[in-house]
Amino acid sequence: MNQRIEMLPVDEQRNRHAREAARNGISWPVNLTPASVSYVSDGHVLLVGNERDTRLAARELSDKALASFTLLITDPLSDIPSSEEQTLDDERLLADTRDCRQHALTREQARQLRIEGHLGHFSVSLLKNGETLDLAKALADRPHFDSILDLGETPLLSLELPPPGYVMLRWNAADRAEQLEAFAGLVGEFDKPRYFQINSDLCAHASSGNIGCTRCLEVCPADAIASHQGRIEAWIEIDPFRCHGVGSCSSACPTGAIQFRMPETHRQQETVLSWLQSYRKAGGTVPVVRFAEAEDLAGEGESAGHVLDVPLEELGAAGHDQWLTAIAGGAAEVRVQCHERMPERLKRFIDDQLTQAHVLLEALGHSSTRIKRVDAGDCAARDALPGEMPLINETLSFPTSDKRERLNAVLDRLAGLGSPDGECHRVTPGAAYGSINVDRDACTLCLACVANCPTPALAAGDESPLLSFREADCVQCGHCVQACPEDAITLAPGFLASEARNERRVCHEEPAFDCIRCGKPFATTSTVETIKAKLADHPYFAGDAMARLEMCEDCRVKDVWHEMARNPDAQLKV
Repeated sequence: MNQRIEMLPVDEQRNRHAREAARNGISWPVNLTPASVSYVSDGHVLLVGNERDTRLAARELSDKALASFTLLITDPLSDIPSSEEQTLDDERLLADTRDCRQHALTREQARQLRIEGHLGHFSVSLLKNGETLDLAKALADRPHFDSILDLGETPLLSLELPPPGYVMLRWNAADRAEQLEAFAGLVGEFDKPRYFQINSDLCAHASSGNIGCTRCLEVCPADAIASHQGRIEAWIEIDPFRCHGVGSCSSACPTGAIQFRMPETHRQQETVLSWLQSYRKAGGTVPVVRFAEAEDLAGEGESAGHVLDVPLEELGAAGHDQWLTAIAGGAAEVRVQCHERMPERLKRFIDDQLTQAHVLLEALGHSSTRIKRVDAGDCAARDALPGEMPLINETLSFPTSDKRERLNAVLDRLAGLGSPDGECHRVTPGAAYGSINVDRDACTLCLACVANCPTPALAAGDESPLLSFREADCVQCGHCVQACPEDAITLAPGFLASEARNERRVCHEEPAFDCIRCGKPFATTSTVETIKAKLADHPYFAGDAMARLEMCEDCRVKDVWHEMARNPDAQLKV
C-alpha cells in the first residue's frame, strides 16, 4: 500500500503528456461574470500624521487629480526638532499647503480615533466632551472621506489587511513615490468580486441566543466578518467592501455555510479529482498535486511533469479537506506552496490546517509526509519525486455537495486504504472533530440539545425517549452544552480513528412516563420528577393539582377546565 517510489522508474515525458491531457480535458473552473461590488471615490482625502509629513504628502499630491485635502495633525511643527535650514523649508511648506483644511490632535486623541468604512466611504469620528464628533462633516463639510493616508508611526488601524482606500506610509520609505502615486490613483469607480456567499441555514454560529462556532471570525485577517446581534438571534455577516477574498473563512467553516465563489469549494474538489483521473488514463504515474496561488504560478517556470498545479485565487481557499481529497483521489503527495506576502493570521491558519491533516493521516494509518508545505521559489522541493506511490488508482466521487458529508467520504476512503488504530487522537484547539459526554444521572431527556444542534449529530428517539449521537456529524460548536439546562453535556475534542465514528450511539435512554389519565407516553420519569420538584411551591399546582404534572398536555388542559366548571372561583386564586 505504501510502496516506495524509488522501486519504479518514472517516465518524465509520459508524465508531461498525461498532465497536458488532464489540463486540456478539464479546465480550471472560473466565474466569467462573478457578482461584484463597486467603490466610488471622488478624491476627498484625509492625511493623518505629524505636521511636517502630512504637509509634505499634501504638497507631493497637489498636482494629482484629488478633490480636497484634510490634515489631521498629531505633532505640530513647533514640537519637531529642526535646523535653521529645515525651518526655512518648513516656512515654504506652510505657504504651499495653506489652503488645506486642518485640525490638530493630541496623540491620545489620535489613538481614540474611530475609523470605519472603505474606499469612497470612510467615516472618521472622535469622542470629544462626551459627544461623538464626525470629522468629515466638521472639517470637510462632507458625509465621508474617500481615502485615508496614514503617516503616523503607529497605524490607526492595526489590521493585517486594512480596508481598500486606507494606506499606511512612512515618509522615509524607499518606495514612497510609488505608494503616493498609487494612493493618488484611488479616484473613480472600481469593481471588485463579491467573493463569498453565506447560507445561514447551515451556519453553526448562534442558536437560541447562544454563541457557538466562531471559526470564520478568528481566521479573517481583514476583520471583514462580524457577528451581529438581533433582538432574538445573532448572525454572521461578511462586509464585501472590506473582504480581500483570502478564503480562509470558507476553509475554516465546518458546515459549508460560507462558500468561496471563485470557484466554489465542491467545483475545486471535483476538478482536482477529474485531473487525477485523466492523468492516470493518459499513462501518468506518481501525480503530485500542488496548491498555490495563480499569481505565483504565473511568475515561475514550468514544473516537473508529475506535478499538477491547482491555481487558487487565494491560498486560504483550500484547506485540509481539499488536500485530503487529493490524496484519497489518487495523488501520491500534496504540496501547499506558501509565500512571504501571506498575512500572519493566514500563515497560522495554514499551519493549523497542515497539523490537522497530519493528525488525520497518521490516525488512519498513513504517512503524514504525504501532505507537506513548500516555499515559493523552491524549485527542488516543488519538483521532487514523492516518497511513496499513490494509495489508489480509482476515482473518488461524491453523491452530495454537503461539505461535511464530502469530508466524511474522504476520511472513509482513507480509512479503507489504511490501518486506523481505533484510538482517539488529540486535535488542534478549535478543530471540528470530537464527541460529547452526557451525564446520564443529570440528563432529563428534555432534548433542548437536539433542538439547538445545527447538524444531524444529535437526534431524539422515534418511539421511546432517548438521545443519540453520531460523531462524524459533530463540529464541536458547543450549542448542545449551552442549551442543556442541567449542565449534563460536555465536549470531548478529538478524532476517533474507528468505524464507530460513523455509527449512531445512544447517549441516554429512559422508559416513557405514561399519562395517569389516558395512558399516553409523553415524557420520561426523570423529566416529570424534575418538573414536580421545581413547581412544588407553585399555587397553580397546589394540592391535588400536582397530579396534572403527571398528565399529558391534552389531559392537563381538560382537568383545568373540569375544575373551573366545578369551582368557577378557582381561577381567581391563581
